[in-house]
Amino acid sequence: MVHPLIDDVRTRGVEALREQAERFDGVRPAQLKMPVQRIREATEALDPAVRDALIEAIRRVRLATEAQVPPERTTTLAPGATIVQRWVPVSRVGLYVPGGKAVYPSSVVMNVVTAQVAGVESIALVSPAQTEFGGEVHPSILAAAGLLGVDEVYAVGGAGAIAALAYGVPELDLEPVDVVTGPGNIFVAAAKRVVNGVVGIDAEAGTTEILVIADDSANPDYVAADLISQAEHDEAAAAVLVTSSARLATTVVDALERLVPLAENEARVRAALGGPQSAVILVDDLDAAVQVSNAYGPEHLEIHTSENERLVGEIRNAGAIFVGDFSPVSLGDYIAGSNHVLPTGGSARYSSGLGAYAFLRAQQVVTYSHAALTEVHEPLVALAQAEHLPAHGAAATIRMNN
Repeated sequence: MVHPLIDDVRTRGVEALREQAERFDGVRPAQLKMPVQRIREATEALDPAVRDALIEAIRRVRLATEAQVPPERTTTLAPGATIVQRWVPVSRVGLYVPGGKAVYPSSVVMNVVTAQVAGVESIALVSPAQTEFGGEVHPSILAAAGLLGVDEVYAVGGAGAIAALAYGVPELDLEPVDVVTGPGNIFVAAAKRVVNGVVGIDAEAGTTEILVIADDSANPDYVAADLISQAEHDEAAAAVLVTSSARLATTVVDALERLVPLAENEARVRAALGGPQSAVILVDDLDAAVQVSNAYGPEHLEIHTSENERLVGEIRNAGAIFVGDFSPVSLGDYIAGSNHVLPTGGSARYSSGLGAYAFLRAQQVVTYSHAALTEVHEPLVALAQAEHLPAHGAAATIRMNN
């Protein structure tokens, strides 16, 4: 599905990116690389309330992300024998920020702050060209980039943008990156899977999901509002309620009937809630609800029960967990301090949300003295002989006489 788009960018570069923008975004950008002056102008023109909100989000995400960077540790195995465990950032990253049905300056924060905290020095940011702004990146995204000191921004989106980051585009002076991260639609997620191995990727963050575990103690209006909040992202968004209470199931459905007509994006919400990916699931008890959730592996999991602490301890598969009445998913989308780039489509079973670790590589620094090598010389040679690799042993033995 995305292979032809990726191959076209690799072969024809800028022209392919312009054609894909025209085809998928409805505009043919005059310039794909945003001038630094445009980023500066967008930053200066940013609404003060939005600026303050972004600055606070940056502060909170930075604080929370700093806890994800492991300290360097040295293990002394014997006198003169040490191994240093250190975490080294990749040199260059490409960050994808969606721009289809909505624009996400918050995703700029989530991607850029995390890379900066990890110590990445070179950052390229891509986001789809906007018809409303003459084929440029949306001003709010440019402004968020400006607040974070990022000046390499490209008006490219979809699978082509992922190809451009992975393979580079010489005409744009866009150098290939080491890691690509960021949420997007199914085409972006599919493209990330294709280039994985050429570059590193984060989780395949596709169309959003929310699963709510609730019992009789839950507030039905809160649950309904949170289902709607994620349903407004996309017609394909998944909104699932798993409850042990038939009464709550009924009251949440009633609340949805009252609240959905009030949503600005009502048509999108109705399509998402009415799709086969969304459901109200009635289970026998909360233990069964946990089993359903772990089998699903939701991107966002909310827990509204009288046994929140116990249930959190039993959850294994979830991108992020929001506990209690006053921790809606939308808090994590913007300003909780957690990261909103999370695994979807069940990939929470084996992958994590975006964090500093996405941009770090573990390295082991081994230092042995002559005495320390002498101490392990015989077992080293024994293992080398057992594996029929005598030169391995000889590489140590030659040092014994010096």
